[in-house]
Amino acid sequence: MSSSTGPADRAHPVSLAPEAAGALRKALAPWTVDAVEELLGERATRALAREQTVPALLEARRSPSTVSTLTRLFMLGDAVQHADAADALGAFGVDGATAAGLVESAGASGGEVRARVDLRPTAAVGADGATAAHWWVASDRGEAVTGSRLADDHVLGIGGASTTLAGATMRTPTGRVLDLGTGCGIQALHASTHAQHVTATDISRRALSFAAFNRALNAPPAEWDLRLGSMLEPVVGEEFDLVVSNPPFVITPPGAPSFEYRDGGLGGDGIVASLVRTVGTVLAPGGVAQHLGNWEVRRGEAWSDRLGAWLGSSEVPLDAWVIQRDLLDAAEYAETWLRDAGVTPERDREGFRAAYEAYLADFDARGVEAIGFGVVTLRRPTLGPPTLRRLEEHEGPIVGPLGATLADALVAHDWVASRDDQELLATTFMVADDVTKETYGRATEHEPEHILIRQGRGLQRSVRADTALAGFVSTCDGELAAGQISGALAALLDVSTADMATGLARAIRGLVEDGFLVPVQS
Repeated sequence: MSSSTGPADRAHPVSLAPEAAGALRKALAPWTVDAVEELLGERATRALAREQTVPALLEARRSPSTVSTLTRLFMLGDAVQHADAADALGAFGVDGATAAGLVESAGASGGEVRARVDLRPTAAVGADGATAAHWWVASDRGEAVTGSRLADDHVLGIGGASTTLAGATMRTPTGRVLDLGTGCGIQALHASTHAQHVTATDISRRALSFAAFNRALNAPPAEWDLRLGSMLEPVVGEEFDLVVSNPPFVITPPGAPSFEYRDGGLGGDGIVASLVRTVGTVLAPGGVAQHLGNWEVRRGEAWSDRLGAWLGSSEVPLDAWVIQRDLLDAAEYAETWLRDAGVTPERDREGFRAAYEAYLADFDARGVEAIGFGVVTLRRPTLGPPTLRRLEEHEGPIVGPLGATLADALVAHDWVASRDDQELLATTFMVADDVTKETYGRATEHEPEHILIRQGRGLQRSVRADTALAGFVSTCDGELAAGQISGALAALLDVSTADMATGLARAIRGLVEDGFLVPVQS
């Protein structure tokens, strides 16, 4: 295999001149997420999501086309004929791809072309579920393609974590966004759909090279400022309306494989603790920070205890909403991240055993029984002290982008927090259009034993209701104020008017915050 004439040093693996970017975009235009899924079919697409490339290779090789050539070349690590690559790359050409660092010659005669990087289509999905933008994102090739251990400075492409963060990020139109630890720049691309200016930072020059390439290739409308540095160091003294981060949160003990993209170097869950405590210093009033994280659950403690302590020691008091999405015991966690690093007993039995032991010894030394994973949303209050502290578990499915649910819930929380009980009772409400009521009971009984009020979107919460609450929600059709309904229910159920009003006011707060009820007037 001959060497390419593209970018010469490892810190700058790819480059794309502005005058060439348009030609590459035009060549890649037919190569979309939908086109790849149509080419591969359901079975191969599912296998590829599990990092198994064989079914996808078989399907792509059966159907000669621009889409199949680009998929084989850039996503599946397959060598393709020089002529096929030239046809697929159009005016940009193989020479342009070689100069950009995308491909190199392959085969004894040099008659084939092989990718040097991973390049694949992706898309931004709007709150309505429709595609809002198409992009192509370059990064380092993964282990499934190379068949070898990842390099220490590996730049991760689009994966489960980055997709989770993109879906959880609130897309409210905003001014300045900070993408902390940008990697290949995927979060910055998403931010460009709703921000005026994006600052993207990373400790890795190689990552910033990929981010710059992806910026040039996709030409997003927002301005970008790429900066080298660790954590908040490159932006000290500045303020942002939104901070997004997929930080290097993986807990990595000494003796285990370490990579820049996933190990922050602070030991344990220190990188996440540091971010929670300090990110408020770069938030503008009303600004929001959203990031992923792992946290240790130590013997004798609830998972929320540790998060609560970090929030309590934050340099700037912040509203906080943490949703734990997963919980692994110490052994499961070690196995997960060793396999992610390509360290398996099948490939290296002794190396796997040594690293596994290092993980368990490290966790046992600190009394760590489990490790949580979730989404952290923090907000700097515009005025006054924080009013939101919500730490909850939700391992079930989420319908629609979580970011839209979080944005609506913050607005609802502010509305509720600014009103006393009398103001709530003076308000007219409508039941959200995705809410249903379910009743359960014995067939021989006239009254149901259980009444559930359930959401169909977002976190799909359900609330167990008594007769009074179920009756109240059923009557919220935008006609009567909550206090009027409360009075009627008190008379009907022979309950004190004051007791009914107090109980319903408390329930209304939760139902509005969680999106079951929508205020229509006050």
